[in-house]
Amino acid sequence: MRDHTKLRAFELADSLAVITYRSTVGFPKAEQFGLVSQMRRAAVSVASNIVEGCSRSTTSEYVRFLEIAYGSARELEYQISLARKLDFLDDCDKWQSLAIETCKVLNGLVRALRKQA
Repeated sequence: MRDHTKLRAFELADSLAVITYRSTVGFPKAEQFGLVSQMRRAAVSVASNIVEGCSRSTTSEYVRFLEIAYGSARELEYQISLARKLDFLDDCDKWQSLAIETCKVLNGLVRALRKQA
């Protein structure tokens, strides 16, 4: 079994989940069950799928969960830009940068694991 806590991708994903929860607190109440819920689920999905993938016994299963995590990170990246366009956020550069970096690290990890297989 792999230790997810030793992965840079997990560290970034964990930080992404925390910043997502903190940054969505001030969103309009009308978005509590809309965009806020979607963003929080996507952010938690990134870290959760990394953890679940690490528990899988084969590399192909591990990669599959990392790909799901990557998809969720890209989804959140879009949702952050949408929230900015809707004027729910003033400054989200750090949040957006963290989402982008998480995507890059996950993509690199997936590519490296595919080369090994």
